[in-house]
Amino acid sequence: MNAEFFSAIEDLEKEKGIPRDYMYDKIRQAMLAAFRKDNPECADNVEILLDEDRKRIEMYVNKTAVEQVEDPALEIDIEAAKKVTKRAKLGDTIKVPVETKKFGRIAAQAAKQVIIQGIREAERGIVYQEFTSKEHEILTGVVSRIEPRTGSVSIRINSNSEYTEAMLAPNERIKTEVLTEGDRIKVYVVEVRNSTKGPQVLISRTHPGLVKRLFELEVPEIFDGTVEIKSIAREAGSRTKMAVLSADPDVDPIGACVGPKGGRVAGIVNELGGEKIDIVKYSDAPEEYIAAALAPAEVVSVTMFEDGKSCRVVVPDSQLSLAIGKEGQNARLAAKLTGFKIDIRPESEVQ
Repeated sequence: MNAEFFSAIEDLEKEKGIPRDYMYDKIRQAMLAAFRKDNPECADNVEILLDEDRKRIEMYVNKTAVEQVEDPALEIDIEAAKKVTKRAKLGDTIKVPVETKKFGRIAAQAAKQVIIQGIREAERGIVYQEFTSKEHEILTGVVSRIEPRTGSVSIRINSNSEYTEAMLAPNERIKTEVLTEGDRIKVYVVEVRNSTKGPQVLISRTHPGLVKRLFELEVPEIFDGTVEIKSIAREAGSRTKMAVLSADPDVDPIGACVGPKGGRVAGIVNELGGEKIDIVKYSDAPEEYIAAALAPAEVVSVTMFEDGKSCRVVVPDSQLSLAIGKEGQNARLAAKLTGFKIDIRPESEVQ
């Protein structure tokens, strides 16, 4: 039985990655809990030995050999001590063996619970560590359940060999996206929290980080650092504006992101359910940056105000509605992308 026990601990370490020393510690706690169930008066004089080499588990209660016992939990009379070891003398500490198979049913159940709880805690710890390393990254998940009342989606995500269920909240879903059970989708890991119920992985399909990571996966120049994503403004499911800059003058940052025949950006648009993506060139000169951010509208001039946080943009009359965009979306995203408050005026009004 003991040999099988040590073999089971070894299997736990190999299959689930639970360190054997951790499990040995939990087993000691379990045996101690079982002993205390049957011996509530026991003190801290219990010793548990787990011998891997000899495949033996031994439990002792250390008691002092005395002439007359006053505290049975701590003392043993000299005659009984000599039955344990013939060389026992008064005042010696005697290791009195405990037969674990004599534990009561309740005590054994208590021990079992401690071990099961220990395995669960270890598994949660491993899952937490694995998914914490994936914060701000993209993981692929499978839709396992959709809550029709709230719109929440339960997604089974995996990282290496670890799996966990994560909840995609309604406000983290792309509104135009229709999901069904069994769909494989990419999600952005916003944060991983350690709760009493185990690790909670907060995921999103609306976070700007999802767009950034998708471009890193699709565009080698971004992955190797030649092209840098400076800023992203996103209204999920509708439109995204992204500002890029090239560290190499021979590399066109917009062309690199769009790809041959638009192949690179098309793959990302498909992943995001047809969301439009505007890629603009970043500039340290605010006037140039703001003009680029308002694309596809043409800009006549950009005048910065003294506060350094706002500007006036003049556009041709024919471009006014394009610059503002449907329901103000183009101007709103340009402001979010650049960090400036933008006041758009038609050319005729300024003249």
